[in-house]
Amino acid sequence: MNSAITVIGGANVDIGGRPAAALALRDSSPGYVSQRYGGVGRNIAHDLRLLGEPVNLIAAFGGDLYGEGLRESCLALGMDLSMALFLPERRSSTYLYLCDERGEMLAAVSDMEIVRCLTPEALEGSLERLNASRAVVVDANLEEETIRWLAQHCTAPLYADPVSSAKAPRLRPLLGRLRALKPNALEAAALTGETEPEAALRALLALGVKRVFLSRGAQGLLVGEGETLFSLPCEDRPVVDATGAGDAALAAVVWADLQGWSLRRCAAAALRAGAVACSFPEANPPQLLSYLEELKEVR
Repeated sequence: MNSAITVIGGANVDIGGRPAAALALRDSSPGYVSQRYGGVGRNIAHDLRLLGEPVNLIAAFGGDLYGEGLRESCLALGMDLSMALFLPERRSSTYLYLCDERGEMLAAVSDMEIVRCLTPEALEGSLERLNASRAVVVDANLEEETIRWLAQHCTAPLYADPVSSAKAPRLRPLLGRLRALKPNALEAAALTGETEPEAALRALLALGVKRVFLSRGAQGLLVGEGETLFSLPCEDRPVVDATGAGDAALAAVVWADLQGWSLRRCAAAALRAGAVACSFPEANPPQLLSYLEELKEVR
């Protein structure tokens, strides 16, 4: 079996703003504007590299300066891009977001048209390598047609991130194949029609998801597998920027599961990774592995 984890999804240039004080609507606010490389799939791949895992990233890169920088940054992190798409005629995927003065995201606009090029036809030639991966991680930026193709043809253990409540329903064809899913309450409701988190989690398990790690924000994590259901509280860490916290949480779930950790320890790893990501200005905290290794003795 291929020792690498394959991640399929979005790779973006993230441009973000955070006001110094309360945001003034319909006016400009003094603050801080940053530009960095992100995207749910790319963030998960980055975090898995920080956790010491070899990673194949299947994403679509445009031919503009953003795409060139994005590609070079992934290569510098040690990601294998040999299955990725390089489309010089396309503009790169861009994500524009705005936080409040505490670092909590208020709104965002994503231009991810290029991700639609990750079609079944584009992935078909990589199927043998996909099936040889230790795990395949999918984000719901992919079109439903591509997700359905993966459900039908990919035999490696599958993990998924719903990305948003609008995109979450794209994962429905994949649910019965998932080793683990990490939705928030809104995404779980969009997938199941159940607005109460516990009911949504049970519905996802009934649909065939092996493990569900449902984020309830400040209320912590609701976790289920089979007949087992429990909740864990959030870690008490300062929030600097919440961008990428969910991506780090799913990367931790995949990593801990591949280490053979128990369900509870996988959940603790997800909570720790999400909290650490929130406490750093970067979406991908550089010392992520050391934070998770502290959990090895947790029962």
